[in-house]
Amino acid sequence: MSRIGKKPVVLLDGVEITYNQDELIIKGKKGEITLPFESEYVSFEQDEGVVNVKVTKEEKVNYARQGLYRSLLANAVEGVTNGFEKKLEIRGVGFKVAKKGEDLEFRLGFSHPVLFKKVEGVDMDIDKDNPLIVIISGINKQKVGQVAANIRALKKPEPYKGKGIRYVGEHVVRKAGKSAAK
Repeated sequence: MSRIGKKPVVLLDGVEITYNQDELIIKGKKGEITLPFESEYVSFEQDEGVVNVKVTKEEKVNYARQGLYRSLLANAVEGVTNGFEKKLEIRGVGFKVAKKGEDLEFRLGFSHPVLFKKVEGVDMDIDKDNPLIVIISGINKQKVGQVAANIRALKKPEPYKGKGIRYVGEHVVRKAGKSAAK
């Protein structure tokens, strides 16, 4: 039995939900998200600022889907209200990032600059105070996280010198080099 699926989703101020046959449309002050769902597994009930996810049959698969769609709905409500944000930090001598229109151009120690194209629905910006911090924001949690992971994958932090792209606050376990192994 899903414990997460039984928790109600509280609709924050200014959030509206519209039901179609197999999709929910969540509108808020930051934008609109369409959430497709499988109506043979779950249904939604809305009363006075609270949405409950109900199973159609009492089967194990349905309870798993109940927890899934409750989490997706809660993330969509949070996204259209406050949005999501990830910050990436660039570390390394000569490593830089610059905006080229809507895209980001990275200099990561390769023989060429790496151009990262803008993804629809996700904003990419450089921190004003620290030009080595990239801020990724948007209303879709999955897209924001995926774009951040794709940027981090351009040059993952290596364990010897710690150079590369990492999340702000991420701890990279450092290894001793060859000279320490003797």
